[in-house]
Amino acid sequence: MAQTSDRLRRLLADELGECCDGDVERRLGELRALADDAFDDDAQSVFAVLGNDTRYRLARVLAASDGERCVCELEPLVAVSDSAVSHALSDLVDAGLVTRRKDGNWRYYDATALADNLFAAANRGGTDE
Repeated sequence: MAQTSDRLRRLLADELGECCDGDVERRLGELRALADDAFDDDAQSVFAVLGNDTRYRLARVLAASDGERCVCELEPLVAVSDSAVSHALSDLVDAGLVTRRKDGNWRYYDATALADNLFAAANRGGTDE
């Protein structure tokens, strides 16, 4: 930590012309607030959900699909039990990445705009067009 503070002090001295302990503490406070704001719980849960291979694959397939898919169409695409597919889809719904619609005995899933936008950004490699 001391080396980090020394480097920050040198940066602030370059920016401000001089630097005191108060300048370092102020900047550290600003940086901590920035980090707290950056780690939004909702955003964290979206990325945590996509950290699982099954959920990631299902979300990708739904985002690539043109419209809804029945759970029976999704189950063959992942090498897990039917109950694991249902659980993964439920997690995706809870994270706001997928919608679910029941029609009689069938459940249909579709990617949300959030999922579409995340995967579109990932496909671009994070560059703006």
